[in-house]
Amino acid sequence: MKIIVGIKRVVDFNVRIRVKSDGSGVDTTNVKMSMNPFDEIALEEAIRLREAGQASEVVAVSIGPDQAQDTLRAALAMGADRGVLIKTDDVLEPLAVAKLLAIIAGEEKADLVLLGKQAIDDDSNQTGQMLAGLLAQPQATFASKVTVSEGMVEVTREIDGGLQTINIPLPAVITTDLRLNQPRYASLPNIMKAKKKPLAVRDVGDLDVDTAPRLKVLKTEPPVQRKPGQLVGSVTELVDKLKTEAGVI
Repeated sequence: MKIIVGIKRVVDFNVRIRVKSDGSGVDTTNVKMSMNPFDEIALEEAIRLREAGQASEVVAVSIGPDQAQDTLRAALAMGADRGVLIKTDDVLEPLAVAKLLAIIAGEEKADLVLLGKQAIDDDSNQTGQMLAGLLAQPQATFASKVTVSEGMVEVTREIDGGLQTINIPLPAVITTDLRLNQPRYASLPNIMKAKKKPLAVRDVGDLDVDTAPRLKVLKTEPPVQRKPGQLVGSVTELVDKLKTEAGVI
């Protein structure tokens, strides 16, 4: 079984986001970038399946600028066998990303595609579903447990009412949730080995995919800052402030 894992380069989750002064987007100048945490979980699950003898190869695929090679090298250091970078300096929407991943999945004859359920930069939660539609394959989203056996995948997924367990045939597309696993840290020997693992770079223009945006961002602005809290001396003062200042009672 060959597994493809989608990897997105995003602003590190520890970084405090800054909006550009003109409101045109998020300022990424000199900002630390890293692998999308949900994609890291998907990669960990793919590596575990290979270590369990249920997969023969794990291929990490990223779409982005040259700097995304660093993110792919991190994926290779975790345990992926190969990397593929589709090079583009444009910010692509989920549909364009799904189209590109569908081409790679077809070329690689992937049996399973694992993706994070969403990226922490846009929170779209669309790519996996669109990819399954383009490939005409079954999908399982928000996976918190994945078990592969005899051409089938049993997936426990999180829903509003609790947990749901479904069975889908391979090939398939699965998106991963936070509780699926705890990603490993790359060891120093594996980081050194990752430098020698194959990483192919392809230009997005060579894949003949329409990546034109369908949406236009009119303005980006930071959330309104919360007012500082106040200390009150008594319940009477608290009730008075709730009436006169907050207007909630």
